[in-house]
Amino acid sequence: MPSNRRRFLQGLAAVPGAASLMGASPRAERDVYKELGVRPLINAAGTYTNLSASRMPREVVEAIDSASRHYVSIPDLHRAVGRKIAALVGCEAALVTAGAASALTLGTAACIAGKDGEKIRRLPDTEGMKNEVILPKAHRNGYDHAVRNAGARLVEVETAEDVARAAGPKTAMLLYFNVHGPAGKIGVEEFAGLAKKLGVPSFIDAAADVPPAENYSRFLKMGYDLAAFSGGKGLRGPQCSGLLLGRKELIEAAALNNSPNTDAVGRTNKVGKEEIVGLWAALEHFLKQDPKARWRDWETRCAAIAALVTAVRGVKAETFVPEIANAVPHLKITWDRALKPAEVAKRLRDGEPRIEVRPVIGEWLEVAVWMLEPEEVEIVGRRLKEVLEAP
Repeated sequence: MPSNRRRFLQGLAAVPGAASLMGASPRAERDVYKELGVRPLINAAGTYTNLSASRMPREVVEAIDSASRHYVSIPDLHRAVGRKIAALVGCEAALVTAGAASALTLGTAACIAGKDGEKIRRLPDTEGMKNEVILPKAHRNGYDHAVRNAGARLVEVETAEDVARAAGPKTAMLLYFNVHGPAGKIGVEEFAGLAKKLGVPSFIDAAADVPPAENYSRFLKMGYDLAAFSGGKGLRGPQCSGLLLGRKELIEAAALNNSPNTDAVGRTNKVGKEEIVGLWAALEHFLKQDPKARWRDWETRCAAIAALVTAVRGVKAETFVPEIANAVPHLKITWDRALKPAEVAKRLRDGEPRIEVRPVIGEWLEVAVWMLEPEEVEIVGRRLKEVLEAP
């Protein structure tokens, strides 16, 4: 082969997509889950962490790929993305965290240790510091472990009067879990007002409270100094990402208690350049969407599945929207047979394809449609119909 032709073909081989022009077979897409022996699933349950939450839009994946190609100063990147996010949602400052639980730890550390280097290095040893966190008794849950990680001592209250009695020189902040608001005796806005009267920072966990996008600023406008959100749920950013929003001084303190600072309680809460950029890209993409069109699409999905399952005698389906957290259209399915919802969920999980749904307190089956791809809606409805009409 002449040398100039050889050089031409060698150069062409380096061009993306040129393999097909040269007659070579295109490279097969890698299936990592097949290699690992892990079964992928269709997520009709919701944005649960153990089900890998949500899938990232193409725009987010492209931003992550771009970020992965260069080295960068992580503190510089945190500050730059924080400014972008704060401008997008309308707050003083923002910090990308390693999930909403990480935001809880870092926000608590900011309220206890602030920017004091010695205190930051001591956490979670809070001896001699303001280390008490007041929260409604009905709000106690597994996620408050993230608050205790910073060395906080939780003080439970039930009424506004209890808050006034419990507050004192050791009070570092007031904490509210929005998802548990209806279970307590203090409303979300009232709680922020109590903190303002006491001159104590207030912190709200609103991890699953997006959509709507307005919630990013709504709680801060109520008077909360800090708010925590998940990045990998409705926002559809990287699963291991979250947002801490709020007062500039407290966000700066949270950053000092965070990775990459070595001797800090948040050193284990590392987020890489890919997650930081990915969350910013996810927020930009999310805010560009038409919320009314998105809502209509979810309702249409619910109706399509309902039409399939209610073709089975004795099966009923209705659309509902949770009051708080994941407040988007879901489907509630009930039937008049002895078959238990947990058994239906198991048959879907064990079948092909694997489908995850949520059996609720043994009484009905809950189907979430907002994590489905368009082509998966019919698959879920058809498989549900097969299971419900089987002997």
